[in-house]
Amino acid sequence: MPYLNDRAAVSDAFDLIRKFGDDAGFEAAARADRSRDLGNHIHFCRWRQIERLVVLMSVGRAVGTIH
Repeated sequence: MPYLNDRAAVSDAFDLIRKFGDDAGFEAAARADRSRDLGNHIHFCRWRQIERLVVLMSVGRAVGTIH
């Protein structure tokens, strides 16, 4: 499960899915790589988590424990 430290990550994941469709995960990965190349480890980690969230949001069923 991805770590989410704020609601903005969910909003960013939703925006990527809306703008890029099936390629949203690739876009998040590209943003993470760009941040890493710039030496920004905080944004690198954030975009990697958003990449994982995009994958979870694109699955057509619940993942994890359901109560």
